[in-house]
Amino acid sequence: MRSATLEDISGNTLLAVLREADRDRLVPHVRVFEMKAGDTLHKARDIVLDTWFPCRSALASFCVDAADGESMDVALIGREGAIGGIVSNGDVPAFATAKVRFSGTFLRIKTAALEQAKLESIALRHWFARYSDCLFAQVFQSAACNASHSTLQRAAKWLLAGMERVAGDEIAMTQEQFAEMLGVGRPFVSRVIAKLREDGVLITRRGSFVVHDEAKLRGLACNCSSLIEDHFDTVLHGIYPRE
Repeated sequence: MRSATLEDISGNTLLAVLREADRDRLVPHVRVFEMKAGDTLHKARDIVLDTWFPCRSALASFCVDAADGESMDVALIGREGAIGGIVSNGDVPAFATAKVRFSGTFLRIKTAALEQAKLESIALRHWFARYSDCLFAQVFQSAACNASHSTLQRAAKWLLAGMERVAGDEIAMTQEQFAEMLGVGRPFVSRVIAKLREDGVLITRRGSFVVHDEAKLRGLACNCSSLIEDHFDTVLHGIYPRE
């Protein structure tokens, strides 16, 4: 952990576009952490005291437990967003667990400090309120996606989201981690990966997937990510990572 600089702040697009006065207001309270895939930012039912901002290729997710004991990701949060008290204001327990999916740099600010900064700047308050709207839209769309789209379609969607974050075709993730994200068992995700391999869509390496045919992968994916991108562009133009 170390104190943040303005250069660190620029790694998260939600923060990078703030007015200079608002960035200066936040920087003294921001700390920089290097997080590993699988780390937990907060657990369900924790009182949320921190707000986290993924930077560059770092990625986190909100995941909820299902009745069968499995968990499922309901939203992916990359450099366009934040996790934690930005929505709940730290006053209520978290409903979902927040986990790191892609290793990388995360910025942390105590939610109390963030709330004080929002009281001092109406522009900051409005900006994060607009992000909350985008986050809720993502969760709503994820619920519809999980109910109506196949595991293959959802797998293709998550792989494309991973490519957008790493800005490349190799995604560091094990099949166990991928199964957890999709909320399915390892045998099920193994069959999906085998199908994508057979069709020439991706190549598997130890601990990673390499997308070989992005166009074909896009053809398999549902359009849920595009709907979320469009909403982000309407509410927070230029924030959501695109190809």
